[in-house]
Amino acid sequence: MSNSQMSNGPDSRFRNRMQDPTLSWTDDLPVCHFSGVGLSTNQIYREDGNRREAHENEDRNFHFRHDNCFLYGVFDGHNGTRVADFAAQRMPAELLLGQLQPNFTDEEVKEALRQQAFIGVEKGYFESMDALLAERTTCQDRLPEGISQYEAFQKYPDIINKLEELDREISGGTTATVVLIYNSKLYVANVGDTRAFLCKTDPEGVLRVIQLSYDHTIADLGEQTRLQQVGLDITKLKLWRRVGNSDCTRCIGDYHVKGGYKDIDVLRPAKVEPVIADPYVDGGLLIDTTCAFLVIMSDGLYQALTDATATETVNGDIAKMVAQEFGQQTTLTGVAQAVVDRVVRIHHDTFMTDNTERKALCEKRDDITLLVRNFNYPLSVQSPSSNRSIHSPSQPPHHITHITGFPANVYNSPSLDSGRQRTSDSSATDSPKTPTNYLLTGPNLLETVETNSTESRTNCSSTYSTSSSGEMQLFSRRTTQNTDLELDAEGKVKAYVDFSEWYTAIEKLSEDQKENLFKELLPKSVYDPIQEETLGDM
Repeated sequence: MSNSQMSNGPDSRFRNRMQDPTLSWTDDLPVCHFSGVGLSTNQIYREDGNRREAHENEDRNFHFRHDNCFLYGVFDGHNGTRVADFAAQRMPAELLLGQLQPNFTDEEVKEALRQQAFIGVEKGYFESMDALLAERTTCQDRLPEGISQYEAFQKYPDIINKLEELDREISGGTTATVVLIYNSKLYVANVGDTRAFLCKTDPEGVLRVIQLSYDHTIADLGEQTRLQQVGLDITKLKLWRRVGNSDCTRCIGDYHVKGGYKDIDVLRPAKVEPVIADPYVDGGLLIDTTCAFLVIMSDGLYQALTDATATETVNGDIAKMVAQEFGQQTTLTGVAQAVVDRVVRIHHDTFMTDNTERKALCEKRDDITLLVRNFNYPLSVQSPSSNRSIHSPSQPPHHITHITGFPANVYNSPSLDSGRQRTSDSSATDSPKTPTNYLLTGPNLLETVETNSTESRTNCSSTYSTSSSGEMQLFSRRTTQNTDLELDAEGKVKAYVDFSEWYTAIEKLSEDQKENLFKELLPKSVYDPIQEETLGDM
């Protein structure tokens, strides 16, 4: 897209392309190479160690960049992919076709996220379903008034089968978490339980985990209060642990719990639609040199880790894994996928080996999506991707001494607002300065100290709270002393260890043995990915 298209409003060509299901107008958008995505399809485990998919992968994501605008999203669909596909296509259209103006205030940007990216997209989705809803109404009118469901099945099987088919078409919905970085500021909006958190480095080298999103679920006290105010029995909802097709109290789409909520017994008493698409929105956080990396994930990732380990600090645990993989991988996609593979293996191993209670929680898991956006956290090996992740192409790379062991300390910071630091550096997003890292001078000792803190936040009629994710006390950083080194006749530093026996042994190896040895010495992830069966393999 040209700058004129961005400034003059929507381009009809892109709008038309979105109506063709075989094309994706977002293919024209440049992918953000400051980010990477890891994926894994849902699995049901068997006692013999094999597994199968329960359904096709319903997660969707995007990570785009245009000029000074970066847009990231993760969607967790339920009852099909129709809504997740629609939202993943339309949200970029509602935000990247000139709607955001350079002089927008924080409140105007947040209002654009709320009205155009969430409320507007859902309205557009339901408008696209007008024909299906009309056909459903026609089928219902063909049934005699007052007929029981059993009798209808007996006398009008064709009509009932058609109604079931239409209900499957309109029942799907999706959660959504969208992060927008615009004019070097970060904004977040979400519905449901997809989650985003930001890791920031403090002056002591500790990574602080700040949860940016808010979990809209039956278990949340704020959402319980909202649902009670619209006339629902909270005790019944907590007993069912679901609102229609999902345990999320906010989502995009899902007609049955919105326009059709009167057909569901537990939702019928509501005075207005109980499940809404009104998102939690926050932002205006300036991206500066303290920002390390951003994580957006579907609930399949953190729920799988929680089920397998019973951790109460899952955000911190995942942040720790991400930081560790920065020290193992050379690409951001490698970082994200390695973390996903690691959680998948932990979950599967728990099912195969752990106690009965924990095993029951790990019989299956949902789809997993993990999106990692790097700001200032260096990868372990200098490569084209690590250069892109650390500095702007217009600036020379900063000198980095890479840590060969574990990453910096991690602990949770309670909220986005409490961690906000505003500075006058307007170029922080495109060309952040890389913090100095020190060579590890001691052993790789890792000690975890858990902390628990909660800070409440209020938005509309609901009270929001963000739980902590733990603190990792790692190793102390020491500066190395400059000493004069004695050089030999060739100007090289004298070896501290005699490697003559090593070289002699190497010379005795065949070429194949040497090649195999060198392959074994290449860096590897701490976890090898496990192979997953798909429906087609069964």
